[in-house]
Amino acid sequence: MTERNLKARIQQGVFILDGAMGTQLFARGVEPGRCNDWLNVEQPHIVLDVHRAYLDAGVDAIITNTFGANRYALGRHGVTDKAFEINEAGAQVARKAAGEGRYVLGDIGPTGDFLEPLGMLKPDQVREAFVEQVKGLVEGGVDGLIIETMTAMEEMEVAIAAAKSAGNGLPVLASMSFDKGGAGFRTMMGVDAATAVAKMIALRVDAVGFNCGTATLDEYVELAKLYVTAAKGKVQIFAEPNAGKPELVDGQAVYKVTPDEFAAACRKILDAGIHILGGCCGSTPDHIHAVAEHLKQ
Repeated sequence: MTERNLKARIQQGVFILDGAMGTQLFARGVEPGRCNDWLNVEQPHIVLDVHRAYLDAGVDAIITNTFGANRYALGRHGVTDKAFEINEAGAQVARKAAGEGRYVLGDIGPTGDFLEPLGMLKPDQVREAFVEQVKGLVEGGVDGLIIETMTAMEEMEVAIAAAKSAGNGLPVLASMSFDKGGAGFRTMMGVDAATAVAKMIALRVDAVGFNCGTATLDEYVELAKLYVTAAKGKVQIFAEPNAGKPELVDGQAVYKVTPDEFAAACRKILDAGIHILGGCCGSTPDHIHAVAEHLKQ
């Protein structure tokens, strides 16, 4: 598939993304705390199995297992120097699963640290890290790039710049993570939805979105409406809600939203004007199958 096909496809009708990766890896015996991204190299068959489960669920695109595959996040696992290799392998595994019939998006998550002046990271260094990641994903055969779970606008800007400079013209989707409090929907770093959308549009991405956060399904629907209003029809929008707000059971976060409840919320998000939909934390192939079944009728 060419990037032009993906750019055209996300303009046309319902487009289903996949769901959570980490919990699916855990369900297949991967121990929490290890480097999930390194599995692309060390045990690619496990990652392949997750991708195939989502493809069987009816998705249009799968997202690579590279959310934490920048050198800063990888440094916490002692594999800083493996960033390019991990991203290339992650893209290759996803491409093998998707074949030529469906799309692969290369996943780019935050560094987990702060840029100056709040932290020690310099923008040029972070940009270099994201460029390294993007190059690996492109070499591995992705159809587009998806930047997810950002909370600081400064880091988002650096990630988008890296994706555009090293992405060979591939489409770029960019998403921020919101919580709802007394001041409405804000990221952890205080960015409101309208500001986020306006700035991402100014950076000329192909789609703006929201994912993760700590919201109920009704709140995700509310956030979707805010995004549609803020975008003013200037750009495509995508939504990857969690499977509701988790409950703490025996010290573990448990998502109790059923596939049908999740699909019903995604129907409301679709009705609000967003036709690119997937899932984040707590979502499973069953949740995504319900979305595909309900929304593509």
